Amino acid sequence: MTAMKLMGSGALLALAVLAGGCQAIKDKRGYLAEDVLLQSVQPGLDNMKSVEATLGRPTFASQYGQQSWYYVSSTTSRRPFSSPKIKEHSVFTVNFDSAGKVISTETSGMERLARLSPDGKKTPTLGRERSFFEDLFGNIGAVGAGAAPGGS
Repeated sequence: MTAMKLMGSGALLALAVLAGGCQAIKDKRGYLAEDVLLQSVQPGLDNMKSVEATLGRPTFASQYGQQSWYYVSSTTSRRPFSSPKIKEHSVFTVNFDSAGKVISTETSGMERLARLSPDGKKTPTLGRERSFFEDLFGNIGAVGAGAAPGGS
């Protein structure tokens, strides 16, 4: 009877371990935003140095046009052996004037997230399709075929 109970609890333990392995894996990526810090950035009062002291370096900054800093954060979730899917996404934007003072802030979320769907696993290229053997043996005899030994 004890062996039966031991075997039953062993099977139950194995089932619990297997079921635990099927749970979704959550991961936070990018800037870990805290609402209190984001709300402390005030247009007209703060400048680049004070924003950097409060929020840290941005995820990326604009290269052209109006000077802007972007703080990007995402929360992803995925099942074992599958690709991650974005569950939450936010971008906090701080816009500066030419003197480096904050002129505005903006928060956006999933509504501005672009989803790309690639077409297959190959990049289409222009030109002729070559087979494996043409790639392997295509240059035999082609290198130096016109040159005579010893030069002319």
